[in-house]
Amino acid sequence: MESRSLVPHSPAAFRLPIANLRNVFAPQDVERKLAKLPQRDYENLRSTYERMLERGPERFQVKPHGVPEMADLYDQLPNFTDALDDVKRHVALSQDSRDGLEVTPMLLLGPPGIGKTHFARKLAELLSTGMSLVPMSSMTAGWLLSGASSQWKGAKPGKVFDALIEGQYANPVIVVDEIDKASADAQYDPLGSLYSLLEHDSAGSFIDEFAEVAIDASQVIWIMTANDDRSIPEPILNRMNVFEIEAPDFDAARRIARNMYQGIRTEHGWGERFEAEPRDDVLDALAAMPPRDMRRALMTGFGNARLQARDVVMPDDLPKAGSAKGKLGFVQ
Repeated sequence: MESRSLVPHSPAAFRLPIANLRNVFAPQDVERKLAKLPQRDYENLRSTYERMLERGPERFQVKPHGVPEMADLYDQLPNFTDALDDVKRHVALSQDSRDGLEVTPMLLLGPPGIGKTHFARKLAELLSTGMSLVPMSSMTAGWLLSGASSQWKGAKPGKVFDALIEGQYANPVIVVDEIDKASADAQYDPLGSLYSLLEHDSAGSFIDEFAEVAIDASQVIWIMTANDDRSIPEPILNRMNVFEIEAPDFDAARRIARNMYQGIRTEHGWGERFEAEPRDDVLDALAAMPPRDMRRALMTGFGNARLQARDVVMPDDLPKAGSAKGKLGFVQ
């Protein structure tokens, strides 16, 4: 698909500049499809084609003009160093060239709660492209990614089509969360569309089964997460860079907790009531928790401190780890 240059923005510390406009579909293909539609029925398909023409084919393409400063990301995500290094390599390859940013699809493999989805969000923030989350644990049919035939009642386009047609960017981040939880049966394979989507050449003319118009998905930045790779087909694993993510060690967990404390404090107006730095014993208590649980624990801690009219969070303000019905949880 065609792309053209824009005047680049000045690179920011955390965000890459938008440097190109890229066509993600050919309008003439849509016009031909629209002209062939029967006058009656197919209202949803007609509306989709009209929406495509209304929005036009051009999308922003984030493109680096230098390697951004990522020290804060390494500090916030200390157990994702290898994955961040991989992103940095891809950025370095495409800087000062006509090529757009291309990142090899990556699989983040590791136990639940260690921040895999959080990493994806931070990467989307770095690239400024936004993020589409596709939770595979609730997906029972492949058409959720690639669309369902317009012949079916209630059919609609898939997540990839939506990200490119309704979004602003040609290279959005799409996170396929818990890919190992996808349930497949003999008729529909939830992972079937990934065989072409994860290959650069075939993704350039991806056909959504609802719209049946080629769209350029070759610039999509794919991040998969999984707890176990044994249920992921080998041909899909071979299309990705696999990073085994370990739980952060104690010192790394303390850094994550400190960053999270400061982030929550900055995000909320009530945060200015609290001290800028958390207590060491609070960080020690938080470091014993999975990163996914830290935010909930901190929100509880902030609330309990305010109930006591204090501007500092104490260890006793945090919920205690406990179990209920065999599942890890908090005891307030």
